[in-house]
Amino acid sequence: MTDLPTGRAHTPFKLPSVASVADMLRSGDIALATGVMGLIVILIVPMPAILLDGLLAVSIVFSVMILMTALFIQKPLEFSSFPTVLLIATMLRLGLNLATTRLILGEGHTGTQAAGHVIEAFGHFVMRGNFVIGVVVFAILVIVNFIVITKGSGRIAEVAARFNLEAMPGKQMAIDADLSAGLIDEDTAKKRRAELEGESAFFGNMDGASKFVRGDAIAGLIITFINVIAGVFIGMMQEGLSIQEAGNVYTLLTIGDGLVSQIPALIVSTAAGILVSKSGVTGSADKALSAQFTGYPRALGMSSAVMALLAFLPGMPIIPFLGIAGLVGYVGWRSARTKDETKLDAAASALTKAAAQPGGGKPAATEEQPITDSLRIDELKLELGYGLLSLVKEDENGSDRLTEQIKALRRQLATELGFVMPPVRILDNMQLEPNAYKVRIKEVEAGAGEIYANQLMVMDPYGNKIDLPGHHTTEPTFGLPATWIEPALRDEAELRGLSIIDPSTVISTHLTEVLKANVSDLLSYANVQSLLSGLPKEQQKLVEDIVPGMISVSGVQRVLQTLLNERISIRDLSTILEGIAEVAGPGRSVQIIAEHVRSRLARQLCAANLGADGNLPLLTLGPQWERDFAEAMVGDGDNRHLAMAPSRLQQFIGAIQSAYERAAQMGELPVLITSPGIRPHVRAIIERFRPQTVVMSQNEVHPRIRLKTVGSV
Repeated sequence: MTDLPTGRAHTPFKLPSVASVADMLRSGDIALATGVMGLIVILIVPMPAILLDGLLAVSIVFSVMILMTALFIQKPLEFSSFPTVLLIATMLRLGLNLATTRLILGEGHTGTQAAGHVIEAFGHFVMRGNFVIGVVVFAILVIVNFIVITKGSGRIAEVAARFNLEAMPGKQMAIDADLSAGLIDEDTAKKRRAELEGESAFFGNMDGASKFVRGDAIAGLIITFINVIAGVFIGMMQEGLSIQEAGNVYTLLTIGDGLVSQIPALIVSTAAGILVSKSGVTGSADKALSAQFTGYPRALGMSSAVMALLAFLPGMPIIPFLGIAGLVGYVGWRSARTKDETKLDAAASALTKAAAQPGGGKPAATEEQPITDSLRIDELKLELGYGLLSLVKEDENGSDRLTEQIKALRRQLATELGFVMPPVRILDNMQLEPNAYKVRIKEVEAGAGEIYANQLMVMDPYGNKIDLPGHHTTEPTFGLPATWIEPALRDEAELRGLSIIDPSTVISTHLTEVLKANVSDLLSYANVQSLLSGLPKEQQKLVEDIVPGMISVSGVQRVLQTLLNERISIRDLSTILEGIAEVAGPGRSVQIIAEHVRSRLARQLCAANLGADGNLPLLTLGPQWERDFAEAMVGDGDNRHLAMAPSRLQQFIGAIQSAYERAAQMGELPVLITSPGIRPHVRAIIERFRPQTVVMSQNEVHPRIRLKTVGSV
């Protein structure tokens, strides 16, 4: 015989040591997994009577621990693992039912001790030698558990889950209201929102977990019925017992088995009924089980006392119950001791910290939020009625359509107008109607509307009446006729050529127009400083030359606000500063500087108003109106203003409206052209009734732009 060559040394196989197995079992997740696998083993492997006695004792003490914990916790959020516990307890009882059924049917002919001393003791103690009494007691327990407690707790769980979900928006709004009022900080608001979500999840889980209890009661009743019928049949047909002997033995064992399983089921059902009338949290199952059972030493102590009393019942096996009672009592004692040590450590730490504070170790007064915090205002705020909260509900990707549209809107306005808008704070307002919303700029209402979160807005491009079924209203941004329809009518609306707008787009469009109309109010001194600091290095010398020698930062801010008032982009800030440098100086008004800057931005102004054919459509101001405005100017310098008769102004307004109506019929949106001296005053009048109308002077028309005159006023 020759030895085979080997490439590596073989390590002999070693069984794991007892210490390593004990360490594994002390790990919470391993112990939990082992216990669950043990339940499955009970369903398959036959159990000896002595082992069954111990497992039945475990089932009883487990149910008592559940009830005691449910009684001692302050709120159900502390026992969020209850649905998991309920499933494990149900599986344990059903597994034991199967194991006892196997022993009763297989060994029942040997006597009343066939299924263990626990079942025998329960049978003798309850029946008192009369199986009719046992049947009646068992039936009463089943009725109490199945019809009263289980049905009631299931109904409570169902109603609590529904009402809790329906109350979530109101509770969420209350949290937002407290946050807005400064009663809580952001961290507290996040914590309360997390508790609210956990409570909702808990009640939803309890609604389903209550079915475990109901199913367990039904299964126990069916198993008991099968055991009696099958036991009597086996005893008479296979083991040769008389009908009286078979009835006595198998009825005693079956009733004892039913009581051993129904009493823990009744206890757990009671615990479920107590628990579902409170609230919930989420957490890891093994950590939650360990922390919640050992967190209340009194519950463990009472469970231990109950087990000790059960051990001294007549005929009850003392060793399993006293052993479990001692184990539970020891765990409760250790838990109480650990809890006391934790409190002492916390108290010592607090004293040490207090001693380290100035003032002779006296505890510092509770810090209060500065009263100046109540003076802060939100620059931009969107308030929603509670019926619109679904618009800001996050999807599976962690985003919502309205928030994403507002982010895109801020990027778009930054590109169009040249500075970044402040963030939009979205919150609910319980004082609003359910479908209403408001836009506030610096806490002042700047726009409002009413939309329907689960419907679509349709509009006719030609202004015709919409005959689709729905809620007829006006579009909140421009006041045009519109109708809210159900999503099921979307295809029909598309076939009719109607414009279809979803609720989020309605709000974002309205918000866009509100921001453009009030953009100058949002350009703060800090924004201007940021814009000046953000200029390229080669432009910083220009800033140093004109600020503050020729004009202050506040002066630059007012010039930029004047441009933004007419929706002129300030993105080309270097050209604007060059225009300011050319005319700025002592005695120069902001109006004069802004008009000169506009002429420097002629190419930009013309490009922004070009028609589809590449021409600049013009609506000229007639010579008569030019003379009337020039003659109506009074004062000198900065005090120069318009003093035209109200009747003449009314005629001018009517002429402008008629001219633009004619241009609209031609499919044009022209720019009104005036002389430089009267342009600001003409614009001041027109913005009162047509704020979107662009008014330019002849100096602002770039020489390379192709012009197209569409009419005259």
